[in-house]
Amino acid sequence: MIDDDTTKSSDDDIENEALAEAYNRGLGLQKAGDLEGAERAFREALALDPQDTGGVSIRLAAIGAEQAPQKMPDAYVATLFDQHADVFDEILVDELGYCVPLLVREMIGRLEAGPFDRLLDLGCGTGLTGLALADCTVHRTGVDLSERIVELAFDREVYDDLYVGEAVEFLAEFEEDDGVRPTWDLIAATDVLPYLGAVEPFLQGAAGRLVPNGFLAFSTETLPEEVLQGRSFMVGPKNRFAQGESYIRSALAAAGFEILAMDPITVRHEEGQPVPGHLVMARLR
Repeated sequence: MIDDDTTKSSDDDIENEALAEAYNRGLGLQKAGDLEGAERAFREALALDPQDTGGVSIRLAAIGAEQAPQKMPDAYVATLFDQHADVFDEILVDELGYCVPLLVREMIGRLEAGPFDRLLDLGCGTGLTGLALADCTVHRTGVDLSERIVELAFDREVYDDLYVGEAVEFLAEFEEDDGVRPTWDLIAATDVLPYLGAVEPFLQGAAGRLVPNGFLAFSTETLPEEVLQGRSFMVGPKNRFAQGESYIRSALAAAGFEILAMDPITVRHEEGQPVPGHLVMARLR
């Protein structure tokens, strides 16, 4: 008698091999400059993996084969960070030169904002922003889509509460056990918008979770206007979303925020090149 579990495992292995082959073939063709061939291979991969754990839809947008989606697939972001969790800080800080959390702390000091009773740290990662803001916040809540990353943040003992969840869904849906929808006086999202694309759902959700005159701090990545060509956002050459400055400004105003600061920054370095972006501090009107 054939064991159903064994058969299923064999089928899964074959499908995973086919997925890996199509995905890697697409990467090779993209690198070689054969974008049509890369598109065909990526579409094969997407057909095999509709949840898009490999972020194929983002690569299709990056090569101009599809319009940029509104956000990155949750399955892709969770898989990406789960896979890199154990070396997350080394890659982000040591290799990419990421220091946005420290820039947020400097901006808070410069604007003479705070101290804050309650911080919501969206896309908290291993806790770099929680650490940077520990001296100006009392109660800290962290949220991240990667379960493994949240485990590492827990070990850091910087957050009072930690949740596994997607940022926009958390803002829209989260309730305490007693049904209360909590609010915060500072929401930080130091590396979230490069995974979102469209910012309106995020900003509307943040506005609904802030106390009156509450603060929102976040970073973006951007590209020159001649590259954006009038688009509000696009997938950049490193497969992350870039948003235009004018788009961010208008979306903040529409969501009811006053911009206190919008500083051009270097978000990180990739292959030795600076990645430009903005650091924003806004207050809910």
